[in-house]
Amino acid sequence: MLSLPTAHCAACISAVERRLMQYPGVRDARVNLSLKRVSIETEPDVRPQDLIEALEGIGYEAHELDAEALAATAAERESRDLLMRLAVAGFAMMNVMLLSVAVWSGAADATRDLFHWISALITLPAIAFSGQPFFRNAWKALRVRRLNMDVPISLAIILAGGLSLYETMQGGRHAYFDAALSLTFFLLAGRYLDFRTRAVARSAAQELSALEVPRATRIEEGEERAVSVSDLRPGDLVLVRPGGRMPADGIVERGESELDRSLLTGETMPVFAGPGMAVSAGEINLTGPLTLRVTAAGEESSLNRLADLVAMAESAKNSYTSLADRAARIYAPGVHLLSALALIGWYAATADLRLALNIAVSVLIITCPCALGLAVPAVVTAASGRLFRRGMLIKSATALERLAEVDTVVFDKTGTLTQGAPEPLALDRHPRERLSIARALAEASSHPLARSLAGAIREMGIEAADVSDLEEVPGHGVRGRWKGREIRLGRADWLGAQAGEGTATWLKIGDEPPAAFEFKDHLRKGAEEAVRALEAQGMEVILLSGDSETAVRRFAAMLGIGRYHAGVRPEEKAEIVLGLAAEGRRVLMAGDGLNDTAALAAAHVSISPATALDAARVASDIVIMGSDISPLGETIVTARRARARIRENFAIALLYNMIAVPIALAGYATPLAAALAMSASSITVSLNALRLRR
Repeated sequence: MLSLPTAHCAACISAVERRLMQYPGVRDARVNLSLKRVSIETEPDVRPQDLIEALEGIGYEAHELDAEALAATAAERESRDLLMRLAVAGFAMMNVMLLSVAVWSGAADATRDLFHWISALITLPAIAFSGQPFFRNAWKALRVRRLNMDVPISLAIILAGGLSLYETMQGGRHAYFDAALSLTFFLLAGRYLDFRTRAVARSAAQELSALEVPRATRIEEGEERAVSVSDLRPGDLVLVRPGGRMPADGIVERGESELDRSLLTGETMPVFAGPGMAVSAGEINLTGPLTLRVTAAGEESSLNRLADLVAMAESAKNSYTSLADRAARIYAPGVHLLSALALIGWYAATADLRLALNIAVSVLIITCPCALGLAVPAVVTAASGRLFRRGMLIKSATALERLAEVDTVVFDKTGTLTQGAPEPLALDRHPRERLSIARALAEASSHPLARSLAGAIREMGIEAADVSDLEEVPGHGVRGRWKGREIRLGRADWLGAQAGEGTATWLKIGDEPPAAFEFKDHLRKGAEEAVRALEAQGMEVILLSGDSETAVRRFAAMLGIGRYHAGVRPEEKAEIVLGLAAEGRRVLMAGDGLNDTAALAAAHVSISPATALDAARVASDIVIMGSDISPLGETIVTARRARARIRENFAIALLYNMIAVPIALAGYATPLAAALAMSASSITVSLNALRLRR
């Protein structure tokens, strides 16, 4: 991981990622503009110093990131630096404006010249200090013979100040020190607003980081010892007292309490915690002391992995961004060419170098492409921050754009529309030997029914049978061998049984008839609201399940879903999704299991709950952090609004240039008017994006 202190726009992202991907041995590179860093996956023989030199070769300062020394105040320091430069430019601008008013009011000859010289003494140091963010980035680009957005900006500021100084030295009537300062002030205002807009998504990552605790109480040989959380290892015993946060992921060994998961998942009701229950880092222990056995700590904890997903969301760029990048690559040379033509044309027409320079400077100022650079990232960060607060984590680069195009929603049933924790019924009617075999097979499966069955049998105090050759068959069940006989636990049709009306898994021992374990599941919170909201938006909702026809039909009727498919295998789920795509549908697939992974990857956009298997979460574009899925309907509405805001922002930038550029070329735009118009367009674009936060 390298820090990129000078990266600040979408063009920087493209340039850095493109250069790194060209370097031999680099597998992947992803820039996080909010944190000003790039994560690079390389072959083992690639040295960080080689990559630093490669980036310096295209004008970007880079440093190897020391995670231990990384301070959370770095972003705040940059914010304060921009604000300080903005304040200096604003203070200087107000004072020069007062002097300009005197000149405009009729001051002439020696008085006018005196006011111009005082204005120069204020303006030149102010723009030298306040314009440094633009000057530094422009110089780095020019040193390696590149053009970026800051080159025309810097040129406009320098020419406005230089032309004013020349006019003052010649005793001219007009000086544009106020225009140079106004340009600097409004450009800094636009950049500061852009920085604060990007902080919307960054604050989500900071909220997760704030849940981490620095120290934990580890139990060593019966004694309590305070240690750093970074020293915890899987298998350690940790004591968490009432009121404390979980320092790591783990399993409760001793004690009973209630947990507050609201900051992590949005769930407002406390959750009971007892022996055998899994807990996650960041959750708050409310009532009683708990002893945990650590399963994952530090970078491997679920909290840290969630923070990584937020970082991915911050650096997400949809296809509109790449369009803006392509435009930016031709925009900067186009601006310089246009300004040069204005200078040559007006000088040829009037032979007045001063007039030609004034118009050329106005063209440079008025065409500064800040609005274009803000059009997409401002919207993406605002939308991602809003959805994060609603419990929806956007983790794919183009998820928002694709989500806005969805017209069909396909739900997996178990674990997505239901809680995924069905309870087995009447286990005591089964022989102990059968339960022992069932536990051994169930513990080898990741299916929600199997996990529930294994836990229930474990609570009965029945040990698992000695089973060998265990193998999970996706979409079917688990098989193995016991005392020389093949045993299977899974779907009825896989075992040759006749499925009943309820939800059940079946056990077959050798040639014995299959035995059914029946379950009762509960709807996931917000399932009915989500289905109603999606249908109200004109979506077709489809239900897929591997359960029996009768069970799925009854469940679909309960939620008001008219179209469903029962007894579906994993490959069939993907085929159904691909078939819908072939019909021209844009499909949102929601699933949580190993058997949903292929369908999630095949869908136009995909979503999974935080409780889903790792494979399903990796394949998904969106993660639902809490147990409530009712915000799903709002997520699509937000995505559509984000797409509308992006189009509006491009329209604003285009309309602005169509109006302003001809006025500047015609000689009717003073540098001050050009600065005001350009900065107003940038601020308008940013404020338009911030509408998504409401």
